[in-house]
Amino acid sequence: MLMRGGTSKGPFFLARDLPADVEARNQILLRIMGSPDARQIDGLGGAHPLTSKVAIVSPSERADVDVDYLFLQVTPETGSISVAQNCGNMLAAVGPFAIERGLVIADIGQTVVRVHMVNSDAYAELVVQTPDGSVTYEGEAKIDGVPGSHAPVLQRYFGTAGAQCGALLPTGHAMDRIDGIDCTLIDNGMPSVLIRSQDLGLSGDENPEVLEANEALKTRLEAIRLQAGVMMNLGNVTDKTIPKMCLIAPPKNGGIISTRTFIPHRVHQSVGVLGAASAAAGCMLPEGVGAGMAMFADINPCQIDVEHPTGALTVELEWDGGTVVRTALLRTARKIMDGEVFP
Repeated sequence: MLMRGGTSKGPFFLARDLPADVEARNQILLRIMGSPDARQIDGLGGAHPLTSKVAIVSPSERADVDVDYLFLQVTPETGSISVAQNCGNMLAAVGPFAIERGLVIADIGQTVVRVHMVNSDAYAELVVQTPDGSVTYEGEAKIDGVPGSHAPVLQRYFGTAGAQCGALLPTGHAMDRIDGIDCTLIDNGMPSVLIRSQDLGLSGDENPEVLEANEALKTRLEAIRLQAGVMMNLGNVTDKTIPKMCLIAPPKNGGIISTRTFIPHRVHQSVGVLGAASAAAGCMLPEGVGAGMAMFADINPCQIDVEHPTGALTVELEWDGGTVVRTALLRTARKIMDGEVFP
């Protein structure tokens, strides 16, 4: 089933329909997506990391969970397949997909789908609109980066802090210095490196295409990313898609912060769901790189907007001491096509 989840898009599969052997499965998925090829002309991929994603869903053996969700990031040009990260945007479509495929029985009105995010061994709840006992994609919810309005999908995340690095602040510091640049290394569901745009000679409101064309900038960021990966307990990240590199600047439209995110080598046209959750948490740290720049109210739980190139994403955070205990976001999803694909 080809689905849009949030601001991402890709095919969704039942695990039982794919080979159990990882290598055999990956080879089939590369054929399906059309990689390695920058255009992905011979497959379903959309020639960009945001449209070169795969979700694999299966019934969960856990008593308190409905389905397991494995996310795969396919790099269009190289054909590499990474399981090192979650994708909160694609997660938005997991609930509707699970109901459509009969893995979860819908309630009348709304259905809560309990999801085990396999990539990080984390837990999330999705509130899906099922007014007559079946999924509806029609509604009035709007998210920046997606045209039109659709049915809302509320995402509730639990245990995001340190999901992949072991702690919200993997180094134990709100700020570290790498190659002469101040950085906040944070993991609130998506390992991220926050850097002030001004420290790199940027305004922070550049278009993604301008940043992608800046080879010197990308080389410098990659050098920082490789060092940050080790510091964040991720090891050698040369061939990994984490950590993400997030450039921050003062907000322009009432948000907490303005962002430009490298994922890690292309620039996001908006912002990843969990990337926004990590950026928001990082910018609220009084000793982090966002101190004096981020604008937010000191309340708990708090609801804040993370600005990005095509708008903003609203994040709700609940803190207990110095750790985030709950993250919630509003997304939408849409079923685009249901059929058979030929590898």
